Amino acid sequence: MGEQQERWQAAERLALALTEGGLQRMSARALAVFLFTDAETVTMGDIADRLGVSAGSVSGAVKALLSVGLIERLPAPGSRREHYRLRDDAWPTLFSTQNTVVHIMLQAADAGIATTAADDPARERLARMRDFYDFLLRELPGLLRRWEQEQASRR
Repeated sequence: MGEQQERWQAAERLALALTEGGLQRMSARALAVFLFTDAETVTMGDIADRLGVSAGSVSGAVKALLSVGLIERLPAPGSRREHYRLRDDAWPTLFSTQNTVVHIMLQAADAGIATTAADDPARERLARMRDFYDFLLRELPGLLRRWEQEQASRR
């Protein structure tokens, strides 16, 4: 088996793991292309060609990856196609955007607590949920700062 074939099989295995972790299948496969490509940038057409799918099926995946901050659109003077690349700060950005999800979960727990009686077992479960998400919100900024410090020390 050739080196390139092994590389893209590893990319497909990663995409499968991401899908099992909850990412939409096409978004996972597109993300794998961004992670495994040796090109500076890729277009939707490049992704579609690499995956053997239609450019239309890639569009939603690219939008999803853009929306969570994993990839970025780059100017490409002279090109009629939009170019994208994995952001250098993709993982901390993704983690930071999760704050929105954490806030939503925290609000949902608070709303549930407000509807339950003090002696209701559901109230205790909801309180644990609220406390967990409250803890995450307090800890995330420090965790991201430590990550940045670690990265800076490696440079």
